[in-house]
Amino acid sequence: MDILTPEGFAAKIDVSRETLDKLSIYLDLLIKWQKSINLVGSKTLADAWRRHVLDSAQLFSHISKSTDLIFDLGSGAGFPGLVLAIMGAKNVVLMESNQKKCSFLGEVIRRTACSATVFNGRIEDYPEQNTGHYITARALAPLEELCAWSYPLLVPEGKSLFLKGENYEQELTLCQKKWNMEVQIHPSLIELDKIGGGEKDVLPGILIEIGKLSPRDG
Repeated sequence: MDILTPEGFAAKIDVSRETLDKLSIYLDLLIKWQKSINLVGSKTLADAWRRHVLDSAQLFSHISKSTDLIFDLGSGAGFPGLVLAIMGAKNVVLMESNQKKCSFLGEVIRRTACSATVFNGRIEDYPEQNTGHYITARALAPLEELCAWSYPLLVPEGKSLFLKGENYEQELTLCQKKWNMEVQIHPSLIELDKIGGGEKDVLPGILIEIGKLSPRDG
């Protein structure tokens, strides 16, 4: 598979030249900070436009209004939340407990002038409940845990957008034993593949959209 270039990304996702430049700044900062902080898997940097930017950008079409409040759980290096903010989402909260990663996120926000804020703390300690229109997360935790974190943050009509890998069906089955939900499965623009030595990559392969989330009685 050929490495995805910025121009190749722009051919798949319609963004302005200014947005493309800001995404390039983001990746340049990621590569620079990666030398001192483990933000992403080092092997993924060779194809970062595909593995991180395109993977994150595909969520943008599932957001109905750019002004809706988005909580990005366990942001880490900022995927997918920072990409959505750079693409034009106006109200993104990046939730991350690691102070060094928060410093990185803050630097990207400053350099790209995107509409995002950083919450440095545990997800369950966020003070404003039932305010989020969307929850996003990538490669963070099992679906059951993601739903437990999401439910207190969402408005009743809110939705969750989770990038998941090949075990999503098993996670979904376990999750539905404790949670009521409406589920839509969207094919990802990113395909699962294999890396050196035949070892399975952790790259997410599908997008799970969850609405009308509520705990099951008992």
